[in-house]
Amino acid sequence: MELRRARSDEYAAIGQLTVAAYDPFLLGPEDFYRARLADTATRDAEAEVWVAAEADGSVLGAVTVCPQGSPWREIAHEGEGEFRMLAVAPAAQGRGVGRALTGLVIERARDDGEGSIVLSSLDLMSTAHRLYESLGFVRAPERDWRPQPDVSLLVYTLEL
Repeated sequence: MELRRARSDEYAAIGQLTVAAYDPFLLGPEDFYRARLADTATRDAEAEVWVAAEADGSVLGAVTVCPQGSPWREIAHEGEGEFRMLAVAPAAQGRGVGRALTGLVIERARDDGEGSIVLSSLDLMSTAHRLYESLGFVRAPERDWRPQPDVSLLVYTLEL
């Protein structure tokens, strides 16, 4: 598995796999977040989209790293890295793709001199929560928030 920045010719596939990974948690076909998940080109222009790819180039998963100054940052304070939209293609789930992408995010934050990493995760995403906790992330319930009345996000942090 190769970890690298997304290429523009992969944006459509990345958008599709991200929507597919999040689909069980969306509020139906009209959920506004579906379009945000699919819009890889904007995310990569305003943040950084990284992928895990097979040797043949097929994309297995993606994550959006939100560096300082990115409009995609939602909850990070000064000195904190933030990432969003960790997604693994349903057919690739359980193969360590999410763990590899999260490891890349951790190393990237260390390289950038960040003191910690923060992320928001939908309260229903228990598989993701287990992954984050296994990597040392801890809950920060005082930072939990609701971007919409019917969407509850849990916050996790990792001290670097």
